[in-house]
Amino acid sequence: MQAQDVLPDGQDFVVRNGLTLRKGSVGAFLANAQLLQDPLATPEARQAAERDLIALLPALDALGLFDVFELRSPALRDEVARHRAALSPAPAASPRA
Repeated sequence: MQAQDVLPDGQDFVVRNGLTLRKGSVGAFLANAQLLQDPLATPEARQAAERDLIALLPALDALGLFDVFELRSPALRDEVARHRAALSPAPAASPRA
């Protein structure tokens, strides 16, 4: 599969599982993750990067990104996991035997 098979030229988004997945979402996530890892980033820049990163999580989940890739940074991995858990609906109760 090639990039144009997922998102044809001239198309900026695709809808999957009811979510609008914009072109550039993965790139924006990576840029925000890198900024959060930058020791020279200002607190304001970190706050904006964290906000933007969190906003991207539903789209990245819909893409299946975290089913395929694991974040290397333990701090970033924990932060993303915490926010993904907060965004996820509560798991259904187990049926009784």
